[in-house]
Amino acid sequence: MTEAVETGLAIRNGVAEDVEAVLAFWLEAAEGTDRHDSAESVRRLIERDPEALLVAEAGGRIVGTLIAGWDGWRCHLYRLAVDPAHRRKGISRMLLDAAERRFVEHGGMRADAMVLHDNTLAHHAWTAAGYVRQGEWGRWVKPLGSRRS
Repeated sequence: MTEAVETGLAIRNGVAEDVEAVLAFWLEAAEGTDRHDSAESVRRLIERDPEALLVAEAGGRIVGTLIAGWDGWRCHLYRLAVDPAHRRKGISRMLLDAAERRFVEHGGMRADAMVLHDNTLAHHAWTAAGYVRQGEWGRWVKPLGSRRS
């Protein structure tokens, strides 16, 4: 998927060659939040679902990302991140539009987003895109395998 945009920005699917650059980008653009990301995990995502990782690129440089996970039942959004120098230029909206188109093409009916409670900057972006916090649900987690943090 490549989408040329008048601003010189392109939205495309991430590929294996992007893995290290994406990980470095997340450390910078996702406010340094480390959620135990690894090259192996990102590669596995791309292998499992080559359309899931969306990358916004300008001038050959990653300026935004979004994981648009589709499991055949639910539409999940993770890792929306935009380079701080490129924020407020519509990149988040373009990534979300691409993800939403993907979901609709697969028959998805509702998308959900993983957003940290304390990330109020992100709350504004998600609200502006038409997403609302769902107060009646909570996220329950359990580390699997050797990862126990």
